[in-house]
Formats: sequence, C-alpha cells, structure tokens
Amino acid sequence: MNATSWISRQVTRLLPLVRQGLVPPGEGGAAARAGSALPSEAALDERPTRERLAASLRHKAEAMSPRMLRRTLDELKAIIDPQISEVEGGRRAQVLIERYAGATLARRRDMWLLMSEMFTADAEKVKKAQAKFAAAVGTPDEAAAEVQYRRSTVSPRRRLLQRFSVLPEGIRFLVDVRAEMQPYLKKDKRLHALDVEMEYMFSTWFDVGFLELRRISWDSPASLVEKLIKYEAVHDIRSWDDVKNRLDSDRRCYGFFHPRLPDEPLIFVEVALIEHMAESITPLLDEQAAAADLDKATWAIFYSISNTQSGLRGVSFGDSLIKRVVETLSAEFPRLRHFSTLSPIPGLRKWLAQNAQRLLELTPEKEQAELGRAAGFEPPTAAHLLQALDHVETLDARSPLRRWLLQCAAQYLGRELSEGKPVDPVARFHLGNGARVERLNWMGDPSPKGLRQSYGLMVNYLYDLKRLDRNRAQLADGKIAVAGAIEELQF
Repeated sequence: MNATSWISRQVTRLLPLVRQGLVPPGEGGAAARAGSALPSEAALDERPTRERLAASLRHKAEAMSPRMLRRTLDELKAIIDPQISEVEGGRRAQVLIERYAGATLARRRDMWLLMSEMFTADAEKVKKAQAKFAAAVGTPDEAAAEVQYRRSTVSPRRRLLQRFSVLPEGIRFLVDVRAEMQPYLKKDKRLHALDVEMEYMFSTWFDVGFLELRRISWDSPASLVEKLIKYEAVHDIRSWDDVKNRLDSDRRCYGFFHPRLPDEPLIFVEVALIEHMAESITPLLDEQAAAADLDKATWAIFYSISNTQSGLRGVSFGDSLIKRVVETLSAEFPRLRHFSTLSPIPGLRKWLAQNAQRLLELTPEKEQAELGRAAGFEPPTAAHLLQALDHVETLDARSPLRRWLLQCAAQYLGRELSEGKPVDPVARFHLGNGARVERLNWMGDPSPKGLRQSYGLMVNYLYDLKRLDRNRAQLADGKIAVAGAIEELQF
C-alpha cells in the first residue's frame, strides 16, 4: 500500500465520526484526553477493539491511541506471564492499579474492553476438547475428558482477576471496577464477558462461609456508623438523631463483612424488637418515641435491608444474612417467637399504571359502579381511577377506591410472576427466601417516597421458620405463599 492510499484510508475512517457529531471538526480529541465523560452511544460508533489494535492512528473519539492500547494489552498480558513468579505478577498488577486510578473514565473503559475481549478461552482448544468429551461419553475416559473440556473453557481473564485479587487492595479495586462498569453494560455488550467473569469470581470470593456477621451499634466507630447513613437504601437517614434512634436499645443492626473489606458492610439489616407485627414505618422512625420493653418483645421486624456494593450485583447473601440474624436474635432474646418484615412495594404504582384496565375488567360490575361513583365518573375508566388515587391519603376506610387498591396490591404481590419469579423486586427477595405475604398496611409509609412508589402501602412478609422450605418449593411450582387475608383480596 502506497502513502497516498494509506492516508486516504485513515481519512475515510475519520469522516463518519465528524459527520455523526462525535468529534467536532478541528478538535483533536481533547474531551477524550481531559474529561471523564464518555460519548453517548459510543459503543455503536467506535471501531472494534481488534481493529484499533491493528491501526496506526487514533480516531478523535477514542481515548487511547492504537500504540497506547497495544502497550496496555502487553502490560495486562505480562501480569499473567507463565514465566514469572506470583510476586512479580503481583507487582505488575499493582502498577496497573496505580495507572488505572489516574486514568480518565474513557481510558478506563478501554482497559475494560481489553480485559473482556482479548483474554478469552482458546476457541480451537475448546472445540477439540468438546469433541473429545462427546466421543468419550459412556466410556471409561468420560471423566478425564470432561475435566479436560472444563479446563479448556477457563479463560486467561480469570487468571488475570486472580492476580489482582491477591494484592491487599486488589479485592476493593475489582469491586470498584465492576461498579464503575455497570452503567455501560446495556450499551456495550462487549463488556458482558468481563462482567460475568467478575460475578462468577465474586460469588466464590464472597461466599457466606467467608463472611463475618457483626452487630453495628452506637458504640461502633463513627466511620462505620457513617456508612449506614451513606448506604441506607430503603428509608433515608435524616440526621444523627435518626441513626441513633435506629441503633437504640430496642433495635439491632447487623452487617456482613469480608476480611479483605473489614470496615465496609456488604449488606446490612435494621431490626426493631416490639410486641406486635408492625403496620407502619412512622413509629419505628419516630426519634422521640420511647424504647420498647425488651422483656415484652415477641416480634423481630426487619424494616430495612440495604446492599452497599453495586460491584457485587448478582452476588446473593441477603437470605443468609436473615437466617444468621434470626439465629443470633433467638439466642439473645428467647422470648422472640415471630419474625416479619415491614417492607416497601417499590414496583406497585408503575405496575398498576400499566395494568389498571385489565384489573378493572376483573372487577365485578357492581363494584365497578361503586368505583365510578367514588371517582366521579360513571362508568369509570382506568385513567379515572388512577387519577382518583393520586389523592389516596384522603380516602376514608370505607372508600371503594381504597378496597380496590388493596385488591390490586394483593394481586400484584400474590399472583403476578415473570419467568416464574415475583415481579416486585422486594417480594422476589423475601418470597425467594421462603417468606409468605402476610398483610397489607394502609398508609404504612405516608412519606413522599412511599406515596410515589406504592400509594403509601407497605407489606409484611412473615418468616415462619417451619414453613420456609415448603414456601420455596411452592414458589418453584409457580404459586406464591400468601395468608388467607391476602388471598381473599385477590381478584
């Protein structure tokens, strides 16, 4: 190829980027070098990673030049060079961690792409091992062929992650990297291999057998209490008085900790010890309320469970947390007999907006007429009912609209499944753990957030320790465990 045709090829590659507005004419990629933001829809317009590695010039929208990309790839490969020791591999990994810390987000993403796309299993070896295994099925060589096949599918990427993980700050680094990747996974499928590999490795490294259950109290280090304020995801902590109330004598807060992240709770649960099944979050969050008498407490109410690390998405330890907390509380307070949640219903309002017409059609004609009179439109439409429910806090106990909303919520929690799982995310968690939908609570959360999510409704999920396995088996068969009162409300 002569110089003229080479230059023509490079210019041709650059022109589409300018036309699409990704690179303003006359600018030399300053945003990519200095800024941290990524171009919108970048994954749809940029060159494939392998093409960039083989190129000579950088497109203006690309963070790393081809030369820098090749150098970074070589440095990543050098970390897992089979000719070097573990110590030297760790030293090289440390250099990459330090460089990553000072890189822009766009350059970090280039590193993600390299790790995801350039450290795959050898396709030819996998194909041969698979054929050998298939031929060995039913023979004495089957087990050995299976082992060989499994080994062939292990990617060098896994070894790379292991080299990072042995460093003192390596686990923290990898968890943060995966958290940073999350917003880009939907736009760029090329990152999925790295994301799935990380999730698999984290599931092993963060197995509940390696986690420590610790109580978090008002006497815990201030830095740890501050983490509760930072990570609380269900009911925002408003002040130090608020957090002190949640750590009072009639409360317990427990978290799971990993030995490599000793000061960082991975997940924590807040518990109230009271005499009855809670029906409203308001008294539990009342900073002026007197502490409950622990000698009379027979109920443990789990009213907030928060995951703290988005980089551990998909790694499940919430069910084990509840089991361990139940065991701990039972040992400390032998009078405790009942374990329940007071939970939000975060998906209810959105789901009802999408399904109101279908639910209205399931409603008997007589009740439809009552709903129409209550809403001021006869016959009512779904839009009329949804509009009337915008003022749900003004409905009295006998309102047909109130009963209809409770019926819809019972249907949502007790009947609606997607791919065999409850559609509400909180219901999916607790019902998957073997709990039962026990009771709906009107104006259980009258806060703006509660009204926005679920018209103020909250739900109790009951953890009957003798029925957990039965309820899980029932859910696997496509039937949600509900109390009689919930079943009576369903359409």
